[in-house]
Amino acid sequence: MIVDYLDQFIMLCVGLWMTGVGFGFLTFPAEVKPGQQAWWTHLIGHFKWMGPLLAVLAIVLAVASHP
Repeated sequence: MIVDYLDQFIMLCVGLWMTGVGFGFLTFPAEVKPGQQAWWTHLIGHFKWMGPLLAVLAIVLAVASHP
């Protein structure tokens, strides 16, 4: 039963983590240093929309795969 939803559970956890990092509730494990490339900080800024999207997608897939 749990194994059937393992992919969706992992996607949900990653989506929640990305949302937390994007909105500043959690810190990113790698420190963003002032001289670091702009794409790195730009990518973390995208976590604000990618995290919730991934979490919603995980829930939709879990509901769709329910027999």
